[in-house]
Amino acid sequence: MAIKKPSATISAAKAEIASAKALEASAKAQAASARAARFGTGQAAGFINFIREQGVIGLAVGLAVGTAAGASVKALVDNFINPIVGFILGGADLSKMMWKTGLVNGDKELIFGWGAIISSLITLLATALVVYLIIHGAKLDRLDKKKG
Repeated sequence: MAIKKPSATISAAKAEIASAKALEASAKAQAASARAARFGTGQAAGFINFIREQGVIGLAVGLAVGTAAGASVKALVDNFINPIVGFILGGADLSKMMWKTGLVNGDKELIFGWGAIISSLITLLATALVVYLIIHGAKLDRLDKKKG
């Protein structure tokens, strides 16, 4: 009785896995073709396939959740962080802090609302941090990477 070398067995197993993956891809293509036939041909079927293949529904859900998260972070920054920063800087409301240049053109004066800019930057950084923590914490950053 001949004993197979382990490398030959591993090579055979890899070949079987590759064959199975090819069969799976073929089956998926046939299923997609069947779905397209079920919806008819033409623009409508192409549009439905586009929505399914490109993950448009997932994108829409992500956008809705992201918008809600952004609104929550903005409320947190506006009602908690900005008052603290404004208090430290000696003002009551960070978003209303301005720099009056003294330049006047008729009845208009050149005023820079630097507090609103700082408030917006704080909101941006807080939102980016929250998104990072959610994506990284749920290990969603690894979903798009190809497995080798």
